[in-house]
Amino acid sequence: MEKREEIYKGKAKSVYRTDDPDLFIMHYRNDTSAFDGTKVEQLADKGRVNNLFNAFIMQKLAAAGIKSHFVKVVNDNDSLVRKLQMIPVECVVRNLAAGSICKRYGIAEGTEINPPTFEFFLKSDALHDPMINDYHIVSFGWATPAQIVAMKELTFKVNAVLKQLFADAGMLLVDYKLEFGLSQGEVLLGDEFSPDGCRIWDKVTRKKMDKDRFRQDLGSVIEAYKEVGERLGVDFSRLPD
Repeated sequence: MEKREEIYKGKAKSVYRTDDPDLFIMHYRNDTSAFDGTKVEQLADKGRVNNLFNAFIMQKLAAAGIKSHFVKVVNDNDSLVRKLQMIPVECVVRNLAAGSICKRYGIAEGTEINPPTFEFFLKSDALHDPMINDYHIVSFGWATPAQIVAMKELTFKVNAVLKQLFADAGMLLVDYKLEFGLSQGEVLLGDEFSPDGCRIWDKVTRKKMDKDRFRQDLGSVIEAYKEVGERLGVDFSRLPD
């Protein structure tokens, strides 16, 4: 599969065309950013770790019947993915209170949220990813009512699979964001699932093991990412089959 020109460059990943119009290469860079890109650093080995971490998670979700754009790992920093028409919203599920929900509603960090909350945000750094609702999404043409239903259903299916997976490894899946896209009209999980886009705490100590370590200058960011993966069963010493 030939890697061709770059067609998209995000804060931490780039997307390249291939010789197949329906397949792209997603390249994971070492760039790390927070606060809408106002804090940026290079963290050695981050791209490789997130690429292999994401592959492991996507394979677990596929085994549970959840379809995504992920096809296979190509090399340390690249994965082959299906072309999607991305829906410009982020789907966020919160199992425990952390981050913005604590500031918005005065909820103490670590409070259990039962049942978990679901929130939509517009994917826009320029607008600071504002919270939106179903009516905004339909009225402004970002997705149809049926696509909204599919995104919600898939997001909670992901929660059921991954919350248990992390719990079995002695960790708490605090919250996470997902992005979806369309492939021949079908809603599929896109983007990535890595410690960059979720919050993960140790179940006993509640040590933060995600990008909050970068946001809050806690240090040992990639070491924490690797620990999370290794607890789950990711083998960072080899590429997955």
